[in-house]
Amino acid sequence: MQNQSKDAYTPKVKTRINHAIKAKELRVVGPEGENFGLLSLADALAKADELNLDLIEISPNAKPPVAKIIDYGKYRYDTGQKESEMRAKSHVTETKSVQVKIGTGENDQLLKASRVAEWLEEGHRVKVDLFLWGRYKFMEPAFLKERLDRFLKIIPTEYKIADEMKKSPKGYTTTLERMPGTKVQKLKDAAKPVVEEKKAPAAPQKNKKKDLDSLLESGLI
Repeated sequence: MQNQSKDAYTPKVKTRINHAIKAKELRVVGPEGENFGLLSLADALAKADELNLDLIEISPNAKPPVAKIIDYGKYRYDTGQKESEMRAKSHVTETKSVQVKIGTGENDQLLKASRVAEWLEEGHRVKVDLFLWGRYKFMEPAFLKERLDRFLKIIPTEYKIADEMKKSPKGYTTTLERMPGTKVQKLKDAAKPVVEEKKAPAAPQKNKKKDLDSLLESGLI
């Protein structure tokens, strides 16, 4: 039988084991599921001692109570796994939100895409908004949808569209859901700074506002 320090029942240990068990008779199950039948507490303890394992009361409210002969560490591990599975099944799904803008830097987009993937993996829905302000609101819808779609394509996990891309009060929006069984693929370069290439000296600008409008319309910024 294992360390006697585990025998004492305390409020922190809700499951009675070994000599902390109070019932005079127990229905005993073996480590491989064997049915040892109804045994006195003394006989059950002797059987556990013979197998060099612990006697653990697993159903104290049954009549008679049910006990299992098993290694205490393995029992704690198995019950912990079951609790984790139950918590996962009872997970509350939320709708998370992420906002991107025209002109958002590549690093910021990668970080936001990685965050969206993690939320999806946790089972949440994710609402992705392309936020528009000023004259961006009056740009061609096809161009704006393409910019939002460009962000969706860098999300490092599989997903499905729960709500199709549509106009919203602040711009364009869509909602994503996880594809069952998918895993997040971490973006290796998500946290790395973007190294800008050296640019040739800019030519004299005759009309700065006109040039900016041309770049916006072509999707370069």
